[in-house]
Amino acid sequence: MFKSVSASTLPATMCDIVPLRVNLVRQCVYSALFLALATAPAHAAFQPEAVPGGVAEIAVAAAGMPRPEVRYGGKPVLLQQRKNGWFALVGLPLDTPVGEQQLDIGPDGNSHPLPFPVSIKAYPVQKLSIKNPKMVNPDEQDLTRITAERERQIAIRSQFRDVPVPRADLTLPASGRLSSRFGLRRVFNGEPRAPHTGLDVAVPTGTPIRAPADGVISEVGDFYFNGKTVFVDHGQGFVSMVCHLSQSSVEVGQPVRRGDTLGQSGSSGRATGPHLHWSVYLNGAAVDPALFIGPQPAPQSAR
Repeated sequence: MFKSVSASTLPATMCDIVPLRVNLVRQCVYSALFLALATAPAHAAFQPEAVPGGVAEIAVAAAGMPRPEVRYGGKPVLLQQRKNGWFALVGLPLDTPVGEQQLDIGPDGNSHPLPFPVSIKAYPVQKLSIKNPKMVNPDEQDLTRITAERERQIAIRSQFRDVPVPRADLTLPASGRLSSRFGLRRVFNGEPRAPHTGLDVAVPTGTPIRAPADGVISEVGDFYFNGKTVFVDHGQGFVSMVCHLSQSSVEVGQPVRRGDTLGQSGSSGRATGPHLHWSVYLNGAAVDPALFIGPQPAPQSAR
């Protein structure tokens, strides 16, 4: 028999990707000069929010200038050229400290910092009951699989395919009630776990799941926690993941257009019932998908 592994030894895995933070840094006050850098987003459905788990939109070069090199935490970020200049869309992990963060503008060894503020945001707690105890405390054999799958998925969502990304808005992959929002601090069977790093949509098994935007399929797999999963690379580190599917209908390397079918919803992996889990990543960080789809009805109950 394999012994049960305690919560403290579990690695973060996709739906459990960020360790719980204990302390928050006090929010700083920033001048109106920096705030003037922000302009309206390119598409009305996209609403940036510079908070942990959010997206900062930052002007990084004037109109008419060549495309700059921009990094956050050593990673390249998504850049969009607009009529009024170059803008960076920066994914902020859920464990980002509140206060001043910075971009690095320019080539390695000859860059300059561009500070920007990150504001506080509180996320509520969600308590769930999982029938299979191994989905809460996996045994050592399963933990080996989970660790390998986590590394594989981090590599997939951290890829940077350098192509233009003219739109930042996304389409909800399935029509349904939004049942669990991003950032919920989850408790499984009375045991605290890392926050929810996606947006859940309550849909029956067999509902078509569609591409949120144009892209290329970067992974199709069946994972311990996520079940049947599809990753779509939208370009420049902008990645969608849909999981808990009953089946997929695409292959790695396949181009897709917004609205193309990726598979069908289900309850594979760690799920309390049929639903879609949708995650969005920017520069490797899980960010709130709701920021990309515009206002939606409030969830009626948590799944």
